[in-house]
Amino acid sequence: MILQDYYGEENFEIAFTENMFNVTDAAAAIRDYAADGFDLVLAHGAQYGTSLFEIAPDFPETSFAWGTSTNTGADEGVSNVFAYEPRAEQGGYVSGVVASYLTEAGIIGLVGPVDAGDAKLHVDGFLAGVRDTNPDIQVNVSFTGSFGDTALAAEAANTQIAAGADVLTGSSQQVVGAIGVASEQGVPWLGIQADQSPAGADVVVVTVLYDWVPTLLDMLTANQAGEYGGRVLQLTLENGGQNDDLRRQFANGSS
Repeated sequence: MILQDYYGEENFEIAFTENMFNVTDAAAAIRDYAADGFDLVLAHGAQYGTSLFEIAPDFPETSFAWGTSTNTGADEGVSNVFAYEPRAEQGGYVSGVVASYLTEAGIIGLVGPVDAGDAKLHVDGFLAGVRDTNPDIQVNVSFTGSFGDTALAAEAANTQIAAGADVLTGSSQQVVGAIGVASEQGVPWLGIQADQSPAGADVVVVTVLYDWVPTLLDMLTANQAGEYGGRVLQLTLENGGQNDDLRRQFANGSS
């Protein structure tokens, strides 16, 4: 863990709970972490905001963070919640440009989770990247309504391919299912957020990576200095929150 290296492993404890799709269960986990004395408690999911705003006032010297959002709870009188948001339209734009050069059919498929938050930003940026590169290309967008249902994502990918798409992209945890279909069908995949090549090394062409370390370090440093929340932090190409190596390589004409 990079943050453990920064602080020293003996000074830095990490705990996490996975598969918190039930908001009530997630709220219990958030409260338990705060009660156990953790300095920073993160809830990654827009659905957790209400729970955070209810719990945070009970632990005024604990920092809470949630994303993806720009709402720190200030209107509700909450002062110890950070909000964070990847400017996903930036990475989406880069992917859209690359996809435009990959497609031979002139049809691209995008499998999204929900039409909101950074998922929507990614879609908007991707569409803009394609449009600015070649406005004649058709992008078919489908939303599964779920962040984690891999079966729905696979079904959506199959539908996109059946409709003629010869390049695919998508976001959130669900895309493992879609990448599996892309791999089976030999369809190139454009990734975003995390390295998706392990799910389909033969088809994942590029991935725009998110680097969360500066954002987490900012929140932890602020907490130690007595600033417990109240700010919005964003991951951009400019501040290194999104890996822009692809942008430079593509601009230079490299493969």
